[in-house]
Amino acid sequence: MIEVTGLTRKFGAKAALSGVSFTVGAGEIFAYLGPNGAGKTTTIRILTSLTRRDGGTVRLNSFDIETHPLECKSQFGIVPQHTNLDSDLSVEENLLIHGLLHHMERQEITQRTGELLDYMEMSDRRQSLVKNLSGGLKRRLLIARALMHTPRILFMDEPTVGLDPAIRRSLWGFIKRIKNDGATIFLTTHYIEEAEFLADRVAFLDAGKIVAEDTSANLMAAIGQWAVDYLDDNRLQTAFFNSREKAGDYVLNRANGCTVRRVNLEDAFISMTGRKIS
Repeated sequence: MIEVTGLTRKFGAKAALSGVSFTVGAGEIFAYLGPNGAGKTTTIRILTSLTRRDGGTVRLNSFDIETHPLECKSQFGIVPQHTNLDSDLSVEENLLIHGLLHHMERQEITQRTGELLDYMEMSDRRQSLVKNLSGGLKRRLLIARALMHTPRILFMDEPTVGLDPAIRRSLWGFIKRIKNDGATIFLTTHYIEEAEFLADRVAFLDAGKIVAEDTSANLMAAIGQWAVDYLDDNRLQTAFFNSREKAGDYVLNRANGCTVRRVNLEDAFISMTGRKIS
């Protein structure tokens, strides 16, 4: 559904992307995980034709974005990192404008608006002005707007950034539902737990390069099953083990206090890149 090969982009002398390649299958959630400045937003802007690329190819549902730009644009919806709704218009009016921009008929827009507001549990907010909505409701509206023209691919750039944990988790439920209804989702995030919970596959992006790509389970298994956190010269260190027994033996042989826990996705990222995501 999404095929990216050798993607490069420079801003002056700085390489934002260096030979990035990946594929995303139909009906899959693909998480693009990395710290701020890693190149996540640059990638999504190139994939959605908002930023030019210096090299490489991008195909969406078999259409090349360079030779078939209009066909590509009809394939996707975008949920941007920053809210770009018209705050002085109502929820319904924002969806109407988006539908008209995609050359939808008025009757189709009315029907689709009702369907999406039901879907996103916002039917009671139809006439509400956007400026009066909470941050979580604005995010839901951004998702509804992106789905207005029934795209096959949904690009989501940090869709839950700035939201409190409870609202973030409620949005995860909507994202899972969209995936289960057949959409292909490309998701950028710097939230470890978001990638673990949502994604079928995860790519670690660091300094414009993909350093690893697999399922969360396989990425974690590559470094071990169990982690032991301990202090060494007043610095927190972590050792990884494939069994709890070996982790326990390690703890018994150390004089300082230790914590034994399951390996998580951030452990894998740190192990493969040498630094934390945030």
